[in-house]
Amino acid sequence: MHYSDYNGTESIDFGYREMQGMKADQSQDVILDSINEGVFTVNLDWRITAFNKAAERITGVPRRDALGRPCCEVFRASICESACALRQTLSTGKPIVNATAHIVSHTGQRIPIRISTALLKSPDGKVIGGVESFQDLSQVEQLQKQLEARYTFEDIVGRSAAMMNLFQILPQIAESSSTVLIEGASGTGKELFARAIHNLSPRKKKRFVAINCAALPDTLLESELFGHKAGAFTDARRDKPGRFAIADGGTIFLDEIGDISPAMQVRLLRVLQERAIEPLGALESIKVDVRVVAATNKDLVKLVRAGKFREDLFYRIRVVHLKLPSLRQRREDIPLLIDRLVAKFNRLQGKDLAGVSREVLARLMDHDYPGNVRELENIIEQAFVLCRGGLIELHHLPPELRPAAGQSTGEYGGPATLEAMERLLIAEALHRHKGNRKQTARDLGIDTSTLYRKLKSLGIETPSSDGRSRG
Repeated sequence: MHYSDYNGTESIDFGYREMQGMKADQSQDVILDSINEGVFTVNLDWRITAFNKAAERITGVPRRDALGRPCCEVFRASICESACALRQTLSTGKPIVNATAHIVSHTGQRIPIRISTALLKSPDGKVIGGVESFQDLSQVEQLQKQLEARYTFEDIVGRSAAMMNLFQILPQIAESSSTVLIEGASGTGKELFARAIHNLSPRKKKRFVAINCAALPDTLLESELFGHKAGAFTDARRDKPGRFAIADGGTIFLDEIGDISPAMQVRLLRVLQERAIEPLGALESIKVDVRVVAATNKDLVKLVRAGKFREDLFYRIRVVHLKLPSLRQRREDIPLLIDRLVAKFNRLQGKDLAGVSREVLARLMDHDYPGNVRELENIIEQAFVLCRGGLIELHHLPPELRPAAGQSTGEYGGPATLEAMERLLIAEALHRHKGNRKQTARDLGIDTSTLYRKLKSLGIETPSSDGRSRG
């Protein structure tokens, strides 16, 4: 934290006496010491004039050692030299709420904190300094790490039943050498799953090679996949290995396979059948040992029926089938994904945002995400560009996600609360399972008795049918 030049002990004594003059009696010290958050005050020379017990506990600095010292020497915070919250408050007269930073304790430990600041005034309204409260976020940060570790699988984040089921079978799929088809809408993380299969497999020490089949015309795609010999075409001045040859012993990921032409389907079918490739201009085929993982955002069954995708190729690539859920089908994962994305952009942009406000979380939980996880990532990245405080607020979101004037931020009316989000999740799970309470409880990871209690306490209307088939 910045402070002005110090010209002698008298300025400390004056500032401290002036601060003491504000107090009616010593009861204010008792009040400050009873607060669980760290609290300290500074005079206009940036010298600490009050320092409560919680501040002692969090920083490890005794009160007697803190009083009279420049606050930057005591806290050694990450924002001292660039974005001191107290300096901003004293400059603008406006308080700062929920900014985030890191301080270094007397033992050298890095401690994440959330801070709020305000002006300190004498009884006659004269500004005589500033006050800052700060909360130790170490436990919160540790809990978030534990939660993320529990629900993270090879960089894939999820706690929903659909994702946990996928996590359970991925190691078994990885152990085999069977061809895998991953189906899912754009932005659902198909390549992440393909990489997870490779990283968990016996082939993990060899290469994982990815190619987007929809990004290239047939002539270029054929050369990229199978390679070419020098002189095979005008610009082919030297031999070039294809992606299959590069991935030999490893895994090749054929993204958007539903977009390849009928002619390319024939060539790919032959490679899968013979496990050999024939580079353009070559006279002999080359054996390759490659595991194929294909992905598409299209319904291949419909394409087969329409005659646009070869049935024999379809069954060649669909030995093992994974269907990835859209983000709106696994809303329980949104808070975890937000935490992961906030941590990612803090690291990339050198910021210290604590996360999103409760209202923002409610709004993001309510959105349908046609672009899935990729859309959520874009939303958080934009908010990072606009956010200058400690929390992402509603006005940092894209315009289409901001509530209109006078509009409630919760789907069920009233302020956006955790209760409203819980109500939304339970109602959507009931809808997915057509009112079946037992399946809904299993999906949410709670007991059926707990579900019934929540349905009653949250006032959720349930379908007249319980979702069970009638014999």
